[in-house]
Amino acid sequence: MKRGIDVLRDPALNRSVEFTREERKAMGLEGLLPHAVTTREQQVERVMDMLRHKANDLERYIMLNGLQDRDERLYYASVERHLEETMPLIYTPTVGEACLNFSRIFRRTKGLYITREHKGRIAEVLANWPGKDVRIIVVTDGQRILGLGDLGANGMGIPIGKLALYTATAGIPPHQCLPVTLDVGTNNQELLDDPFYLGYPERRITGEAYFGLVDEFVRAMQQRWPKALVQFEDFSTLNAYTLLDKYRDSVRCFNDDIQGTAAVALSGVFASTRITGMAFKDLRVMFLGAGSASTGIADLMVSAFQEEGLGLEEARQRCWFLDSKGLIVEGRDQLKPHNARYAHRFQRMSFLQALDNLRPNVLIGATGSAGAFDKTVVQKMSAMNERPVIFALSNPTSRAECTARQAYEWSDGKAVFTSGSPFPPVTYKGREFRPGQGNNAYVFPGVGLGALVAGSKVVTDTMFLITARTLAQLVQEGDIQHGSLYPRLAQIRSLSKAVAVAVAEEAYRAGLATVPRPANLEQAVEEYMYDPWQEAPAAPK
Repeated sequence: MKRGIDVLRDPALNRSVEFTREERKAMGLEGLLPHAVTTREQQVERVMDMLRHKANDLERYIMLNGLQDRDERLYYASVERHLEETMPLIYTPTVGEACLNFSRIFRRTKGLYITREHKGRIAEVLANWPGKDVRIIVVTDGQRILGLGDLGANGMGIPIGKLALYTATAGIPPHQCLPVTLDVGTNNQELLDDPFYLGYPERRITGEAYFGLVDEFVRAMQQRWPKALVQFEDFSTLNAYTLLDKYRDSVRCFNDDIQGTAAVALSGVFASTRITGMAFKDLRVMFLGAGSASTGIADLMVSAFQEEGLGLEEARQRCWFLDSKGLIVEGRDQLKPHNARYAHRFQRMSFLQALDNLRPNVLIGATGSAGAFDKTVVQKMSAMNERPVIFALSNPTSRAECTARQAYEWSDGKAVFTSGSPFPPVTYKGREFRPGQGNNAYVFPGVGLGALVAGSKVVTDTMFLITARTLAQLVQEGDIQHGSLYPRLAQIRSLSKAVAVAVAEEAYRAGLATVPRPANLEQAVEEYMYDPWQEAPAAPK
């Protein structure tokens, strides 16, 4: 058993000045701490006071990161108690700036880095991680970080942030979480020329070498941690689909950019019908941007349309795509498979022409291009819809297709607006709008928790469709009245629990569960969840 300074250096054991006089004496801590004994509530308020006095959000990110390294229960207690204030700091939008500066602000390792030099012995590298009960792995290769592009090993900030949300919003115990970066190089010349860049200083490997390394990682991970779920994060569109298609039926995994984004966006569209009065099955949806996020949303929407009674082709005809070359239609050259199924028989045209001809009810942006929804676009949507639904999903905030204020002002208060990053409330003509954030944190933590509780062999698209419906049903009338399509983030732990129960139910219904069904599934989910306000860390399952 650890004693003395070793206790204070272990983030899972350290409680700093919360240790009582008796504990300090019994654990050899006397003299190692200041005199005062404080409560966790006092500690949390001290953390928040220090946080608010930092000069900028990057400094706040660094401070929270350091706290996580020292005292993880205080870190999670602070994040959970002040989630609406801290989530934008530990994830979007601040995580984008943190990734851009990752090599300069690096302090202490929080995960594993797999490089091409580890090929053939990745199992040995995984054995260096001390955790023997890893249940959630978030892995990236850093090629497409948010809307920022190829950041190489600097993209490690994404798995770190996502796993912090797994614990804060769904109670996955910290010791069961592992961030991984497959550092296969970078094609970002600025990083290759940067003397402070900490990643592998060569251009990316591709083809068989790349997929062989990923496959060795997946197999080694399954062998070392057979109960683990893998979340693929921020891979290029082509690699994201290739990997998901390869592993989805044999590995407990999902891709958050494809499936998580799809569920949260579909949930928002479901909720929007409570404002617009339109039946979901009657909607026509236009996507600006044809990458993995957009096509993932469309694929899940097609499933939802089919549940409403539409045939497959009719359902796909409700979804229209535009990329940098204009409307995606039949006959266009070099369409990727995930785009080709949405290439309808129609003439080629520009974005504005497509708006005029197709008259969509819902406009979804996932372009990474700031300002793509300009005043003309918003006004066209408003002219053809009594309540136009406009989703500007690109992250970080600086890459949003339009701001909340622009959407409300340009539409004369008619827009039903959602964004990928947070925007503050907007008052327009005496009415307060609270724009909802289509944050994947509403989805992936609960999906992961439900899959773990049931021991689901795989994670299915049906689970994400059920998640979208569950989340939409939890939006309160007060949220709807203020134009928000999502519940308040402060409620997210209870939302994650509801999603987890629904996902676990589906695992048992579909015969995918490997854990015997508990008498009370909701109670089993709740008992699994780590609570940083408990006097001791949750015991390993």
